[in-house]
Amino acid sequence: IGWIDENTFWYQSEETGYSHLYKTDIPGGQKTALTSGKYEVQQAQLSADKKYFYIITNEVHPGEQQYYRLSINGSKAERITAMTGANQVVVSPDEKQIAILYSYSNKPWELHVQENKPGGKIKQITSLAASKEFQSYAWRDPELITFSAHDGAQVYARLFRPSSVNAAKPGVIFVHGAGYLQNAHKWWSYYFREYMFNNLLADNGYTVMDVDYRGSAGYGRDWRTAIYRHMGGKDLDDQIDAAKYMVEKLGVNSKHIGIYGGSYGGFITLMAMFTQPDVFAAGAGLRSVTDWAHYNHGYTSNILNEPFTDSIAYKQSSPINFANGLKGHLLMLHGMVDQNVHFQDIVRLSQRLIELGKDNWELAVYPMEDHGFVEPSSWTDEYKRIFKLFETYLK
Repeated sequence: IGWIDENTFWYQSEETGYSHLYKTDIPGGQKTALTSGKYEVQQAQLSADKKYFYIITNEVHPGEQQYYRLSINGSKAERITAMTGANQVVVSPDEKQIAILYSYSNKPWELHVQENKPGGKIKQITSLAASKEFQSYAWRDPELITFSAHDGAQVYARLFRPSSVNAAKPGVIFVHGAGYLQNAHKWWSYYFREYMFNNLLADNGYTVMDVDYRGSAGYGRDWRTAIYRHMGGKDLDDQIDAAKYMVEKLGVNSKHIGIYGGSYGGFITLMAMFTQPDVFAAGAGLRSVTDWAHYNHGYTSNILNEPFTDSIAYKQSSPINFANGLKGHLLMLHGMVDQNVHFQDIVRLSQRLIELGKDNWELAVYPMEDHGFVEPSSWTDEYKRIFKLFETYLK
């Protein structure tokens, strides 16, 4: 929000289902949409002379971020950045140049400077993100695909094809975490370790999909709010439909599908293993939420309301209530000093599995680790165990 002048107010709104830019004439009450369409205005800044907006949108593709100049009168926006991927822009004080933090799917972030105009001269400033050792490996440029969910929605996903398909035709689905996040995109992933692990899996004959399930960022209001009152509902359905796509379109063996993820991805993994046990033969849940009634109030209450006013939402969304459904092989991994998803969460679920007489699970604990691991040895141990799980039960 902000002011163009003393009579004209500008703001962003999701009124249409996508975040767009508007201005309102205060005396007359007239509202004007400056942008429109099935894309998001993700950042907006008014120029110093108040004649233009500088905006970043995903109009080109949900998995791209491009920078534009838009007249306050709402004429067609001029695209200024041209590099495919993410262009995160800061405008210079005199507004003649822009600094661009840029990355692509298999190219980490580097800094560029460009003239602040369409076709402007551009110069790369840094080349520090990738060492020679890193560059010696042919990191995959994952395909960005869409598939149809059973409710007709088009779901975006990253696809890592194997170098050569293993005879068992195994498949793995990676589930990104939440907060409000997008991962099926054309820039360097926040989950760069998992991106590298997915390359390793593909090297070893696995087909891997990384799904922007319901609740993910980048696709508008309805996509974000589709998990209201039921986490583990439509967001899990999207993983099930991804598994179906792998079998029907990619030749994956339906008996050899695994799933893994951390935090919210760990939660989805648990829900998948407990409520869809015939779909996934093995799963690895990292730093997983097991009972939403025990999690951060500010985050959870926005989605599930509160336990004492909406007990149904919490009951149908918490994996600990469905642990009896476990059939496949489950690996759980958790830091003992996790200040986000507390260690007691995984301890309570472990006790529940013991009481149910389940013996096809194991728990790996990391005594020194918080929610986001720090020690390289912990990361190595974690992914070594996940790889062993998949090698053992998906092949």
